[in-house]
Amino acid sequence: MKTLITGGAGFIGSNLAERLLLEGHQVTVIDNLITGRLRNVEPFMDDERFHFLEVDLAAAPIVDADAIFHLASPASPVGYGRYPLETLHVNAMGTWRALQMAVASRARFLLASTSEVYGDPLQHPQPEEYFGNVDPVGPRSCYDEGKRFAEALTVAHIKEMDVDARIVRIFNSYGPRNRIDDGRMVPTFAAQALRNEPLTVHGDGSQTRSLCYVDDVVEGLMRAMFREGTSGRVYNLGQPREHSVLEFASLIIGIAGSASTIVHLPPREGEIERRKPEVRRAQQELGWTAATPLEEGLARTINWYRGELRQEGERAVTATPRTR
Repeated sequence: MKTLITGGAGFIGSNLAERLLLEGHQVTVIDNLITGRLRNVEPFMDDERFHFLEVDLAAAPIVDADAIFHLASPASPVGYGRYPLETLHVNAMGTWRALQMAVASRARFLLASTSEVYGDPLQHPQPEEYFGNVDPVGPRSCYDEGKRFAEALTVAHIKEMDVDARIVRIFNSYGPRNRIDDGRMVPTFAAQALRNEPLTVHGDGSQTRSLCYVDDVVEGLMRAMFREGTSGRVYNLGQPREHSVLEFASLIIGIAGSASTIVHLPPREGEIERRKPEVRRAQQELGWTAATPLEEGLARTINWYRGELRQEGERAVTATPRTR
């Protein structure tokens, strides 16, 4: 099957590309690399079934595809904080262009949305029917409202253009290929622990997160795309087991074998206090569940970051001028 992944050089997109290639699909990736990394897809470049287009999605040529996974967007606080206009642009005009491709090719379409559409939720856990509690002018608004618009645009194409589309709201995810400098909790804590630096916890650390390993996210995306009866549906994908940020910090220090301590910084503006998905719909309709144990997923991820830091050190040594 001919598949297209927008944002395919990013964290989740590159893991999805690897899975699709392993299952025998042709894969085209579109990415402008503002937050994605070429090195994420370099292992696939010699595969004749893989094609990479470095271009802004809104200006991309029509790509013929049987299935389109639309993941293009900065997705971390550092990413969309640095590129707010680009984030709004790709979720508006980029989504429009991706949907045009779906119309032209009669392709299945999947919008990778986010738990951020629920904002700072007043309902806990968050089911797909919850409308959310979003600040349209807050520090996260470019991402929150960008994704909410992308969802509305997708639904309009389902109704008006008969596009075979579904929406997947991805909750906090982690794993290999997630940039070490992207500002999310796991890469930040892992890098600090591996460097034996203090782990920086904003606020008192009682705020909670529910972390889902990237392989489980990819499995959910595959099932939502390729299972019959999913058109027009919205699915939460995430790990429903909730832990405090302090618990995650202590766990990462232990798995990394680190001498790090924990220090507290002032709370961040717009910090979400609780995040936990209701995933009953994905379980019942997709037969999906987050299967990777937290300790196992974190161990794999920390080991990957260990390799990243090793390469970082090697590049620094190579770049340092030698003196006699």
